[in-house]
Amino acid sequence: MSQTTQVPRPRTDSKGAAPEAGRRPASPQWAAWAFLAPVTLYLVLFYAYPLYRNLDLSLRHYTVRSFVQGDAPFTGLANYRTVFDDPTFAPALLHTVVFTGVCLVFQYCIGLALAVFFNQHFRLSATLRALFLVPWLLPLIVSASTWSWMLNSESGIVNAVLHAIGIGPVNWLTSPSWSLTSVIIANIWIGVPFNLVVLYSGLQSIPGSLYEAAAIDGAGSWRRFWSITFPLLRPVSAITLLLGLVYTLKVFDIIWIMTKGGPADSSTTFATWSYQLGFGNLLPAFGPGAAVGNLLVVAALVFGLVYVRVQRKQALS
Repeated sequence: MSQTTQVPRPRTDSKGAAPEAGRRPASPQWAAWAFLAPVTLYLVLFYAYPLYRNLDLSLRHYTVRSFVQGDAPFTGLANYRTVFDDPTFAPALLHTVVFTGVCLVFQYCIGLALAVFFNQHFRLSATLRALFLVPWLLPLIVSASTWSWMLNSESGIVNAVLHAIGIGPVNWLTSPSWSLTSVIIANIWIGVPFNLVVLYSGLQSIPGSLYEAAAIDGAGSWRRFWSITFPLLRPVSAITLLLGLVYTLKVFDIIWIMTKGGPADSSTTFATWSYQLGFGNLLPAFGPGAAVGNLLVVAALVFGLVYVRVQRKQALS
């Protein structure tokens, strides 16, 4: 009996055509690097390199000439010592802490209250919620200019209302006692919509059956909030506070447009002080200005690491 030898048929693609000789499929590793290349390039150009340049500025004695020619001498931590010894350092640090802390507390509390309120799904709730987003959508220069007009000592609408109810005018922007309060009020108004949106989305993920079961057990609205809403919103609250902290630490536009850090440095924060050192004088101090900026970066990094550590502990528990 003769045996027939079967010749293997060549592989064909989906259209029935034989592949080209010697052609190999692309490596998955190369495909992954191709997708990562744009993101990596973006991070290097717009994050890593600016951070490196800012660190280099803070470790050298830069003048306008050396900034252009690139021959600034290395001074180590001298710029940081200059910043720490400056009499503006302590007030700027205090104002930064107060500005950040007060804004975070009020933005979160007001945003959470509004999110719980709009979670009731009453008539026109979607329309009103959209109107609350207007401060967040406006350019910062428009918002800050509007608040500057409203808080004007002579022609502002706020003082006009105070005068109508028998209260004397307040020098919101020109008094050292009120300037920091004024920029805090404006920043709270701008930041509340962000907290509202994020916290409202977090409320949507809480099952309604939990509230129904609690209501059957006789729990009131406050008990349902503290026993169900607030605990289940902790992950969302943590990321909201972290993002709000990073944003508030670097707030510059609002303060500079409304008060320029004054009067008498009464509303100066690290963000405005860094700009004033680097660009606000005829003889700019690039090194100290960069040093102040790096202090802000370190502060944001520390809080970010604390958040990651807390989240990791919660995941493990």
